Amino acid sequence: MERVKLAIVGAGPAGIACGIEAKIAQIEPVVIFEKASHICDTVVRLFRPGKRVDAVYQGIEVAPIGVCRFETESKEAFLERMQRWVEEYSLDVRLNCEVNYIKKVETGYELTVNGTPQVCADFVIIAIGIFGKPKKPDYPIPKEVKDRVFFEPPHICPVGGKVLVVGGGDTACEVACFLCKNCEVYISYRRPQFFRINPINLKILEEKVTEGKIKLLLATDIEKLEANEDGRVKVCFKEGRVDTFDYVYYCLGGSTPKGFLKYIGVEFDAEDRPIVDEYYETNLPGVFLAGDIAVPKGTIQLAFNTAHIIIKRIQEKYLSQR
Repeated sequence: MERVKLAIVGAGPAGIACGIEAKIAQIEPVVIFEKASHICDTVVRLFRPGKRVDAVYQGIEVAPIGVCRFETESKEAFLERMQRWVEEYSLDVRLNCEVNYIKKVETGYELTVNGTPQVCADFVIIAIGIFGKPKKPDYPIPKEVKDRVFFEPPHICPVGGKVLVVGGGDTACEVACFLCKNCEVYISYRRPQFFRINPINLKILEEKVTEGKIKLLLATDIEKLEANEDGRVKVCFKEGRVDTFDYVYYCLGGSTPKGFLKYIGVEFDAEDRPIVDEYYETNLPGVFLAGDIAVPKGTIQLAFNTAHIIIKRIQEKYLSQR
């Protein structure tokens, strides 16, 4: 079995930052496991071409404390930056490698990768993010319209059609603004006003609404979806409204991959968030969480900062005693 000092689960921004901070701290060997065929899977899958990657997100400005930092830039520029860092710091990123289980053994933590125990590590950082699976509504999606209902932002804008975007955050806003160039777009949001959209996106949305390109259905809540006679999506709202759309895009955010964390023994609090200390260490000694799963309302810069704090803690708490 391969022996490493640090195993990092996830090659997103937080995972890559952990690898970089570890390299600078001369913690080696370090391996990063990524189940996708590329790094930064969330950005690759959920950010449409040209979308901004914001350094300041939802008004949360975070001062960099470690090596990794960036300014607001496009999806493409951000991905180029991350790939450049991987090469510059010679990070050992292993793609198409899904970590299925992490078990405490006498010599550290044994990681099962793609169904086989492969690595034993002194320390583990889990940086898998909250977007492993998009959130879906509680009501079922009829099989007759599943090809018209989506849970990820589109990369290609449909040519024509009536579209419903469900959600009240930045992703919902950006998807609506992207689709309205070709489609008749509506946004359904259960609250009477938006409060989670960053100022730039809100300004763009308001302009599109004023131009009549986007129509707002605020304070609306969907009860169920049905298949219309012509194969389109019939949306039934709890308020009694019924409307039909060609496509429905849900932008409800992601959920913490708590199933995996609970499976390996990470404890959760009453609000169903993983319990970590101020250094993002879990109840499992030497196992840390980085990025979105460690901090509420996280930003990419904050994810970078968690990496710096974790590596510093590993040095001070564990390695200084050896």
